[in-house]
Amino acid sequence: MSANLKYLSLGILVFQTTSLVLTMRYSRTLKEDGPRYLSSTAVVIAELLKIIACILLVYKDSKCSLRTLNRVLHDEILNKPMETLKLAIPSGIYTLQNNLLYVALSNLDAATYQWPSDSQESTSKELSAGSQFVGLMAVLIACFSSGFAGVYFEKILKETKQSVWIRNIQLGSFGSIFGLMGVYIYDGELVSKNGFFQGYNKLTWIVVVLQALGGLVIAAVIKYADNILKGFATSLSIILSTLISYFWLQDFVPTSVFFLGAILVIAATFLYGYDPKPAGNPTKA
Repeated sequence: MSANLKYLSLGILVFQTTSLVLTMRYSRTLKEDGPRYLSSTAVVIAELLKIIACILLVYKDSKCSLRTLNRVLHDEILNKPMETLKLAIPSGIYTLQNNLLYVALSNLDAATYQWPSDSQESTSKELSAGSQFVGLMAVLIACFSSGFAGVYFEKILKETKQSVWIRNIQLGSFGSIFGLMGVYIYDGELVSKNGFFQGYNKLTWIVVVLQALGGLVIAAVIKYADNILKGFATSLSIILSTLISYFWLQDFVPTSVFFLGAILVIAATFLYGYDPKPAGNPTKA
């Protein structure tokens, strides 16, 4: 059962990551009348949706009893403040990472966002050097922060008996607070002028839902697999994003360096999951 959950969550993560990158890239570069939606507000809404989804899952695990749900939330969150505070660190990092994701995809094509390499030269005619630099810096900071937060979150999940959904509620609560602080600091004037949901459309809501789903899936992957395997699943989505960017979006031309990196990712994924059968003892004559 655990193995099935591991590979199911990994498959969903590959699909979610690929879909999120492509739809987010499209939503951030789509030219429409009126103001563009604010990435800081989208991050907050995604966190709130994640909290609601996790509360519903805890409600289901509580045999659909509101009294039991209230007791579980009170005992596991309010009565354990130190355990809850442990999630403040990865939550702040994940909130930063989610905002950087929007910055990166506003300045880079989908494939280059997922894999910073020499391939960005193919789009230099369309993107300014300044935009590329901002996008690549956002990717690099997100990569380093994601690695640390992932390992830290895995340690917390596997060292405690609290369910992954309770941990996600704690994570999302801090994420919402940090996200609202970001909205006030960076986009407070725009929100007061045009509203919190300025520029939102159907595509924006799809991006927000995919991002909320990603938080749940990543937690499940870290719980039932590990942070390294999560990295491999994310890397596999690079290849899918590249194919879609090249054949459908036509905003990316892969280079030989990119193909070499793709081969290394596939090989690393195979070697990580390869479990050779032990050789039998030789029969004596």
